[in-house]
Amino acid sequence: MNNIKFKVQSSKFKAQILKNKLTIVGGFLIIFLILTALFAPFIAPYDAKEQNLYEGLNPPDYQHPFGKDRLGRDILSRIVYGSRISLLVGIVVVSVSASIGIIIGSISGYIGGRIDEIIMRLCDIVLAFPGILLAIAIMSILGPSLSNVIIALCAMGWVSYARLIRGQILSLREREFVLAIEAIGGSSARIIIKHLLPNVASSVIVEATFGMAGAIVAEAGLSFLGLGVQPPHPSWGSMLNEGRLFLLIAPHLTIFPGFAIMVTVMGFNFVGDGIRDLTDVKRQ
Repeated sequence: MNNIKFKVQSSKFKAQILKNKLTIVGGFLIIFLILTALFAPFIAPYDAKEQNLYEGLNPPDYQHPFGKDRLGRDILSRIVYGSRISLLVGIVVVSVSASIGIIIGSISGYIGGRIDEIIMRLCDIVLAFPGILLAIAIMSILGPSLSNVIIALCAMGWVSYARLIRGQILSLREREFVLAIEAIGGSSARIIIKHLLPNVASSVIVEATFGMAGAIVAEAGLSFLGLGVQPPHPSWGSMLNEGRLFLLIAPHLTIFPGFAIMVTVMGFNFVGDGIRDLTDVKRQ
């Protein structure tokens, strides 16, 4: 009987996904990004760091579909390798931020009291600063590098997860199943891990999907300002910064990296919207 019920729910879930075309498109875009990052050495037609000053700023042609930058480096190859940095930053930042936020939010929402007050005031302090300005301030102290970009983004990324988890747990902690477990002597850690967190997992997944898009844009912004990945390593943001100086005479230097950022962010946003719609339908 349970097997039949599971199959019915699974078929309904697949039907809902197939109805949302943007979710499918977003899923394909994310898969394409992952495959591109994993197999970059086999996909990139040239060495991303190889220079040829005689061919600097060459427009797109048959051999170099995206053209060349001011140092004669193949833009397509640099975009392919740049996907590795974007994906790495997104995965690490979301994983660390979500882990910290889940722990802090769970403690704040379930225990409450003075601990909850202190944690929420800390969140308010972090949110009082515009995200990119706080990241710039942290980067100016730590210095420009990929690892410092991840640290800066994690330092402000955990707040959204903490507030989300806290709100969800506050709405669940007075439910009958939680009170029943408390009545039979269930520990706080067991209640949070075994019973509360599984009920908020879908919300965390949605937040993480949007968080991936936000982390990729933030990394590109910091690299654009010269605070992220340093040359000659390819980053979509640093490629935009290099191309802005030649925007009128060689627009391909900015068009293709900008398009890569746009498509990647759209993919994660489409999937996030689709998952959110599915979870809303399930709750209804």
